[in-house]
Amino acid sequence: MKDTASPSSRLLRGAFILVLAAVLSKLIGTVQKIPLQNIGGDGVFGIYNAVYPFYTLVLLIATAGFPAAVSRFVAEEMAAGRTGGARRVLRVSSWMLIVLGLVCGAIMYAAAPLLAAWIDNMHTEPAIRSAALALPLVPIMAGLRGYFQGMHDMMPTAVSQVAEQTVRVAAMVILLLWLHRWSASDDWIAAGATFGSAAGGAAGLLVMLIYWWLHRRRTHNLGAVTLEEGQQPMWPLLKALLLYALPICLGSLSAPLISLVDTFTVPRLLKANGWTEAEAMVWFGIYNRGIPLVQLMAMLATSMSVLFIPALTDARVREQHELIRNQTKQTVNWFWLLGLASSAGIAVLAVPIDVMLYEDSIGSETIRWLAFTGVGATLSIVTAALLQGLGSVRAPAVHLLLSTVVKAILNIVLVPHYGINGAAIAGIIAYSVAALLNILLLARITRFGVSWREMIGKPVLVTAVMCAGVIVWLVSMQLLLTRLGMHERLESLVIAGGGVVIGGALFLIGLFRTKLMTEQQAAALPKIGSHLVPLLKRMKIINRS
Repeated sequence: MKDTASPSSRLLRGAFILVLAAVLSKLIGTVQKIPLQNIGGDGVFGIYNAVYPFYTLVLLIATAGFPAAVSRFVAEEMAAGRTGGARRVLRVSSWMLIVLGLVCGAIMYAAAPLLAAWIDNMHTEPAIRSAALALPLVPIMAGLRGYFQGMHDMMPTAVSQVAEQTVRVAAMVILLLWLHRWSASDDWIAAGATFGSAAGGAAGLLVMLIYWWLHRRRTHNLGAVTLEEGQQPMWPLLKALLLYALPICLGSLSAPLISLVDTFTVPRLLKANGWTEAEAMVWFGIYNRGIPLVQLMAMLATSMSVLFIPALTDARVREQHELIRNQTKQTVNWFWLLGLASSAGIAVLAVPIDVMLYEDSIGSETIRWLAFTGVGATLSIVTAALLQGLGSVRAPAVHLLLSTVVKAILNIVLVPHYGINGAAIAGIIAYSVAALLNILLLARITRFGVSWREMIGKPVLVTAVMCAGVIVWLVSMQLLLTRLGMHERLESLVIAGGGVVIGGALFLIGLFRTKLMTEQQAAALPKIGSHLVPLLKRMKIINRS
């Protein structure tokens, strides 16, 4: 059946599909770290978290930017009516990505001993080699995703993303259980976990190949790929793809660099403090217990920012400067408040969260510190998106690269004195630097003013009241449930779950009572305001008019 929707509605529908798939796949990828620690233990967890950022970095070098580049050139060819040219873009990019994936995978596999020495922990070598097996598979998958996106068909990308993450986690858990049953060493259990990336990459690639086969069957009458009038020869096309993809790649590399700083500094600094190689990796695993929580906050910030950016870009095109100023100021205020409240809530509930997810409370103090990296991480993500919406693409990447340097220096200074808590404190400062630089640039571009009462006073008051209510719940339930003799992990689940509900309710009440948000502002939220206000009225958080 032919799609009769308008181009703009198809574009919005496609964007929604991609955002939904990205949220789901990121959620699966984040939550998978919980069974990894539960089954493998902190030693395996530490090795995995030491290797995975490096794998992500190499993967981004091999793939980042290419889906966008392929998508753009395919869309241009299709708009010009050159179907053969669109296939030719895919053919040229596919060969390049296959070679790039094979080369990166071979280098990472062969250099595993050297990379393990750089990390200063030879226990990571099998996991590095295992992760390298995914690299020949993922780049070609990225190219196929870009082709279908250029055809304005987002469903193949969405399905392959979810399939990739689901199979990756399933393979990881199966291998963890099997290797643990056979009493394998931490090195090989971690290698089994990282092999999930290869299994997931194979699943995602298989999905894309099936979609490609079906697409070829539907379009078999369009003929073979030939050099049509107006097409570029191969080498200029390849050069154009690379020039378009490279800036996107450089921007994408800045985010995993902060995680990579921890990989190359924290275990080494812990060893210098007297820990053995195995003990250093156990403590690095404990340090990483709080990272999935921060990643969830960042994921939600990324997803919610999508609601604001289209409106901001449209206002810029229409030169509606006052609307841009108000929209930017409101978005910054909102995400500062959400980041602060979320971080404070995690910090208060750190002990029950730690026990609920990881069976003991060893990492609770570090989770408290790591929670507050979520404030800077959330703000840096959202303000980077705002700057990109205003046409400033390079500045956010430069700011994040600068914060990476700050993180490295502070790790060297703080970890020898404060251990893994020092690394968490360094993260708070580093992400705050990126966020502050972005906010200052936004303020200069849009000329929005800052009210310290609105920006600091009221958010801190609302957060303090929320935390006080959660603390009362925490203490009272600990006393009650201990007397009932409930299992410690189940007790922690009840306390943490109830704390989230109570904290969320108090936060919403404080939000509207202090007029940090009005009913009109809530109703004006893009896409969700018309549904949110009636719900809040039914909950009596907003008074019925």
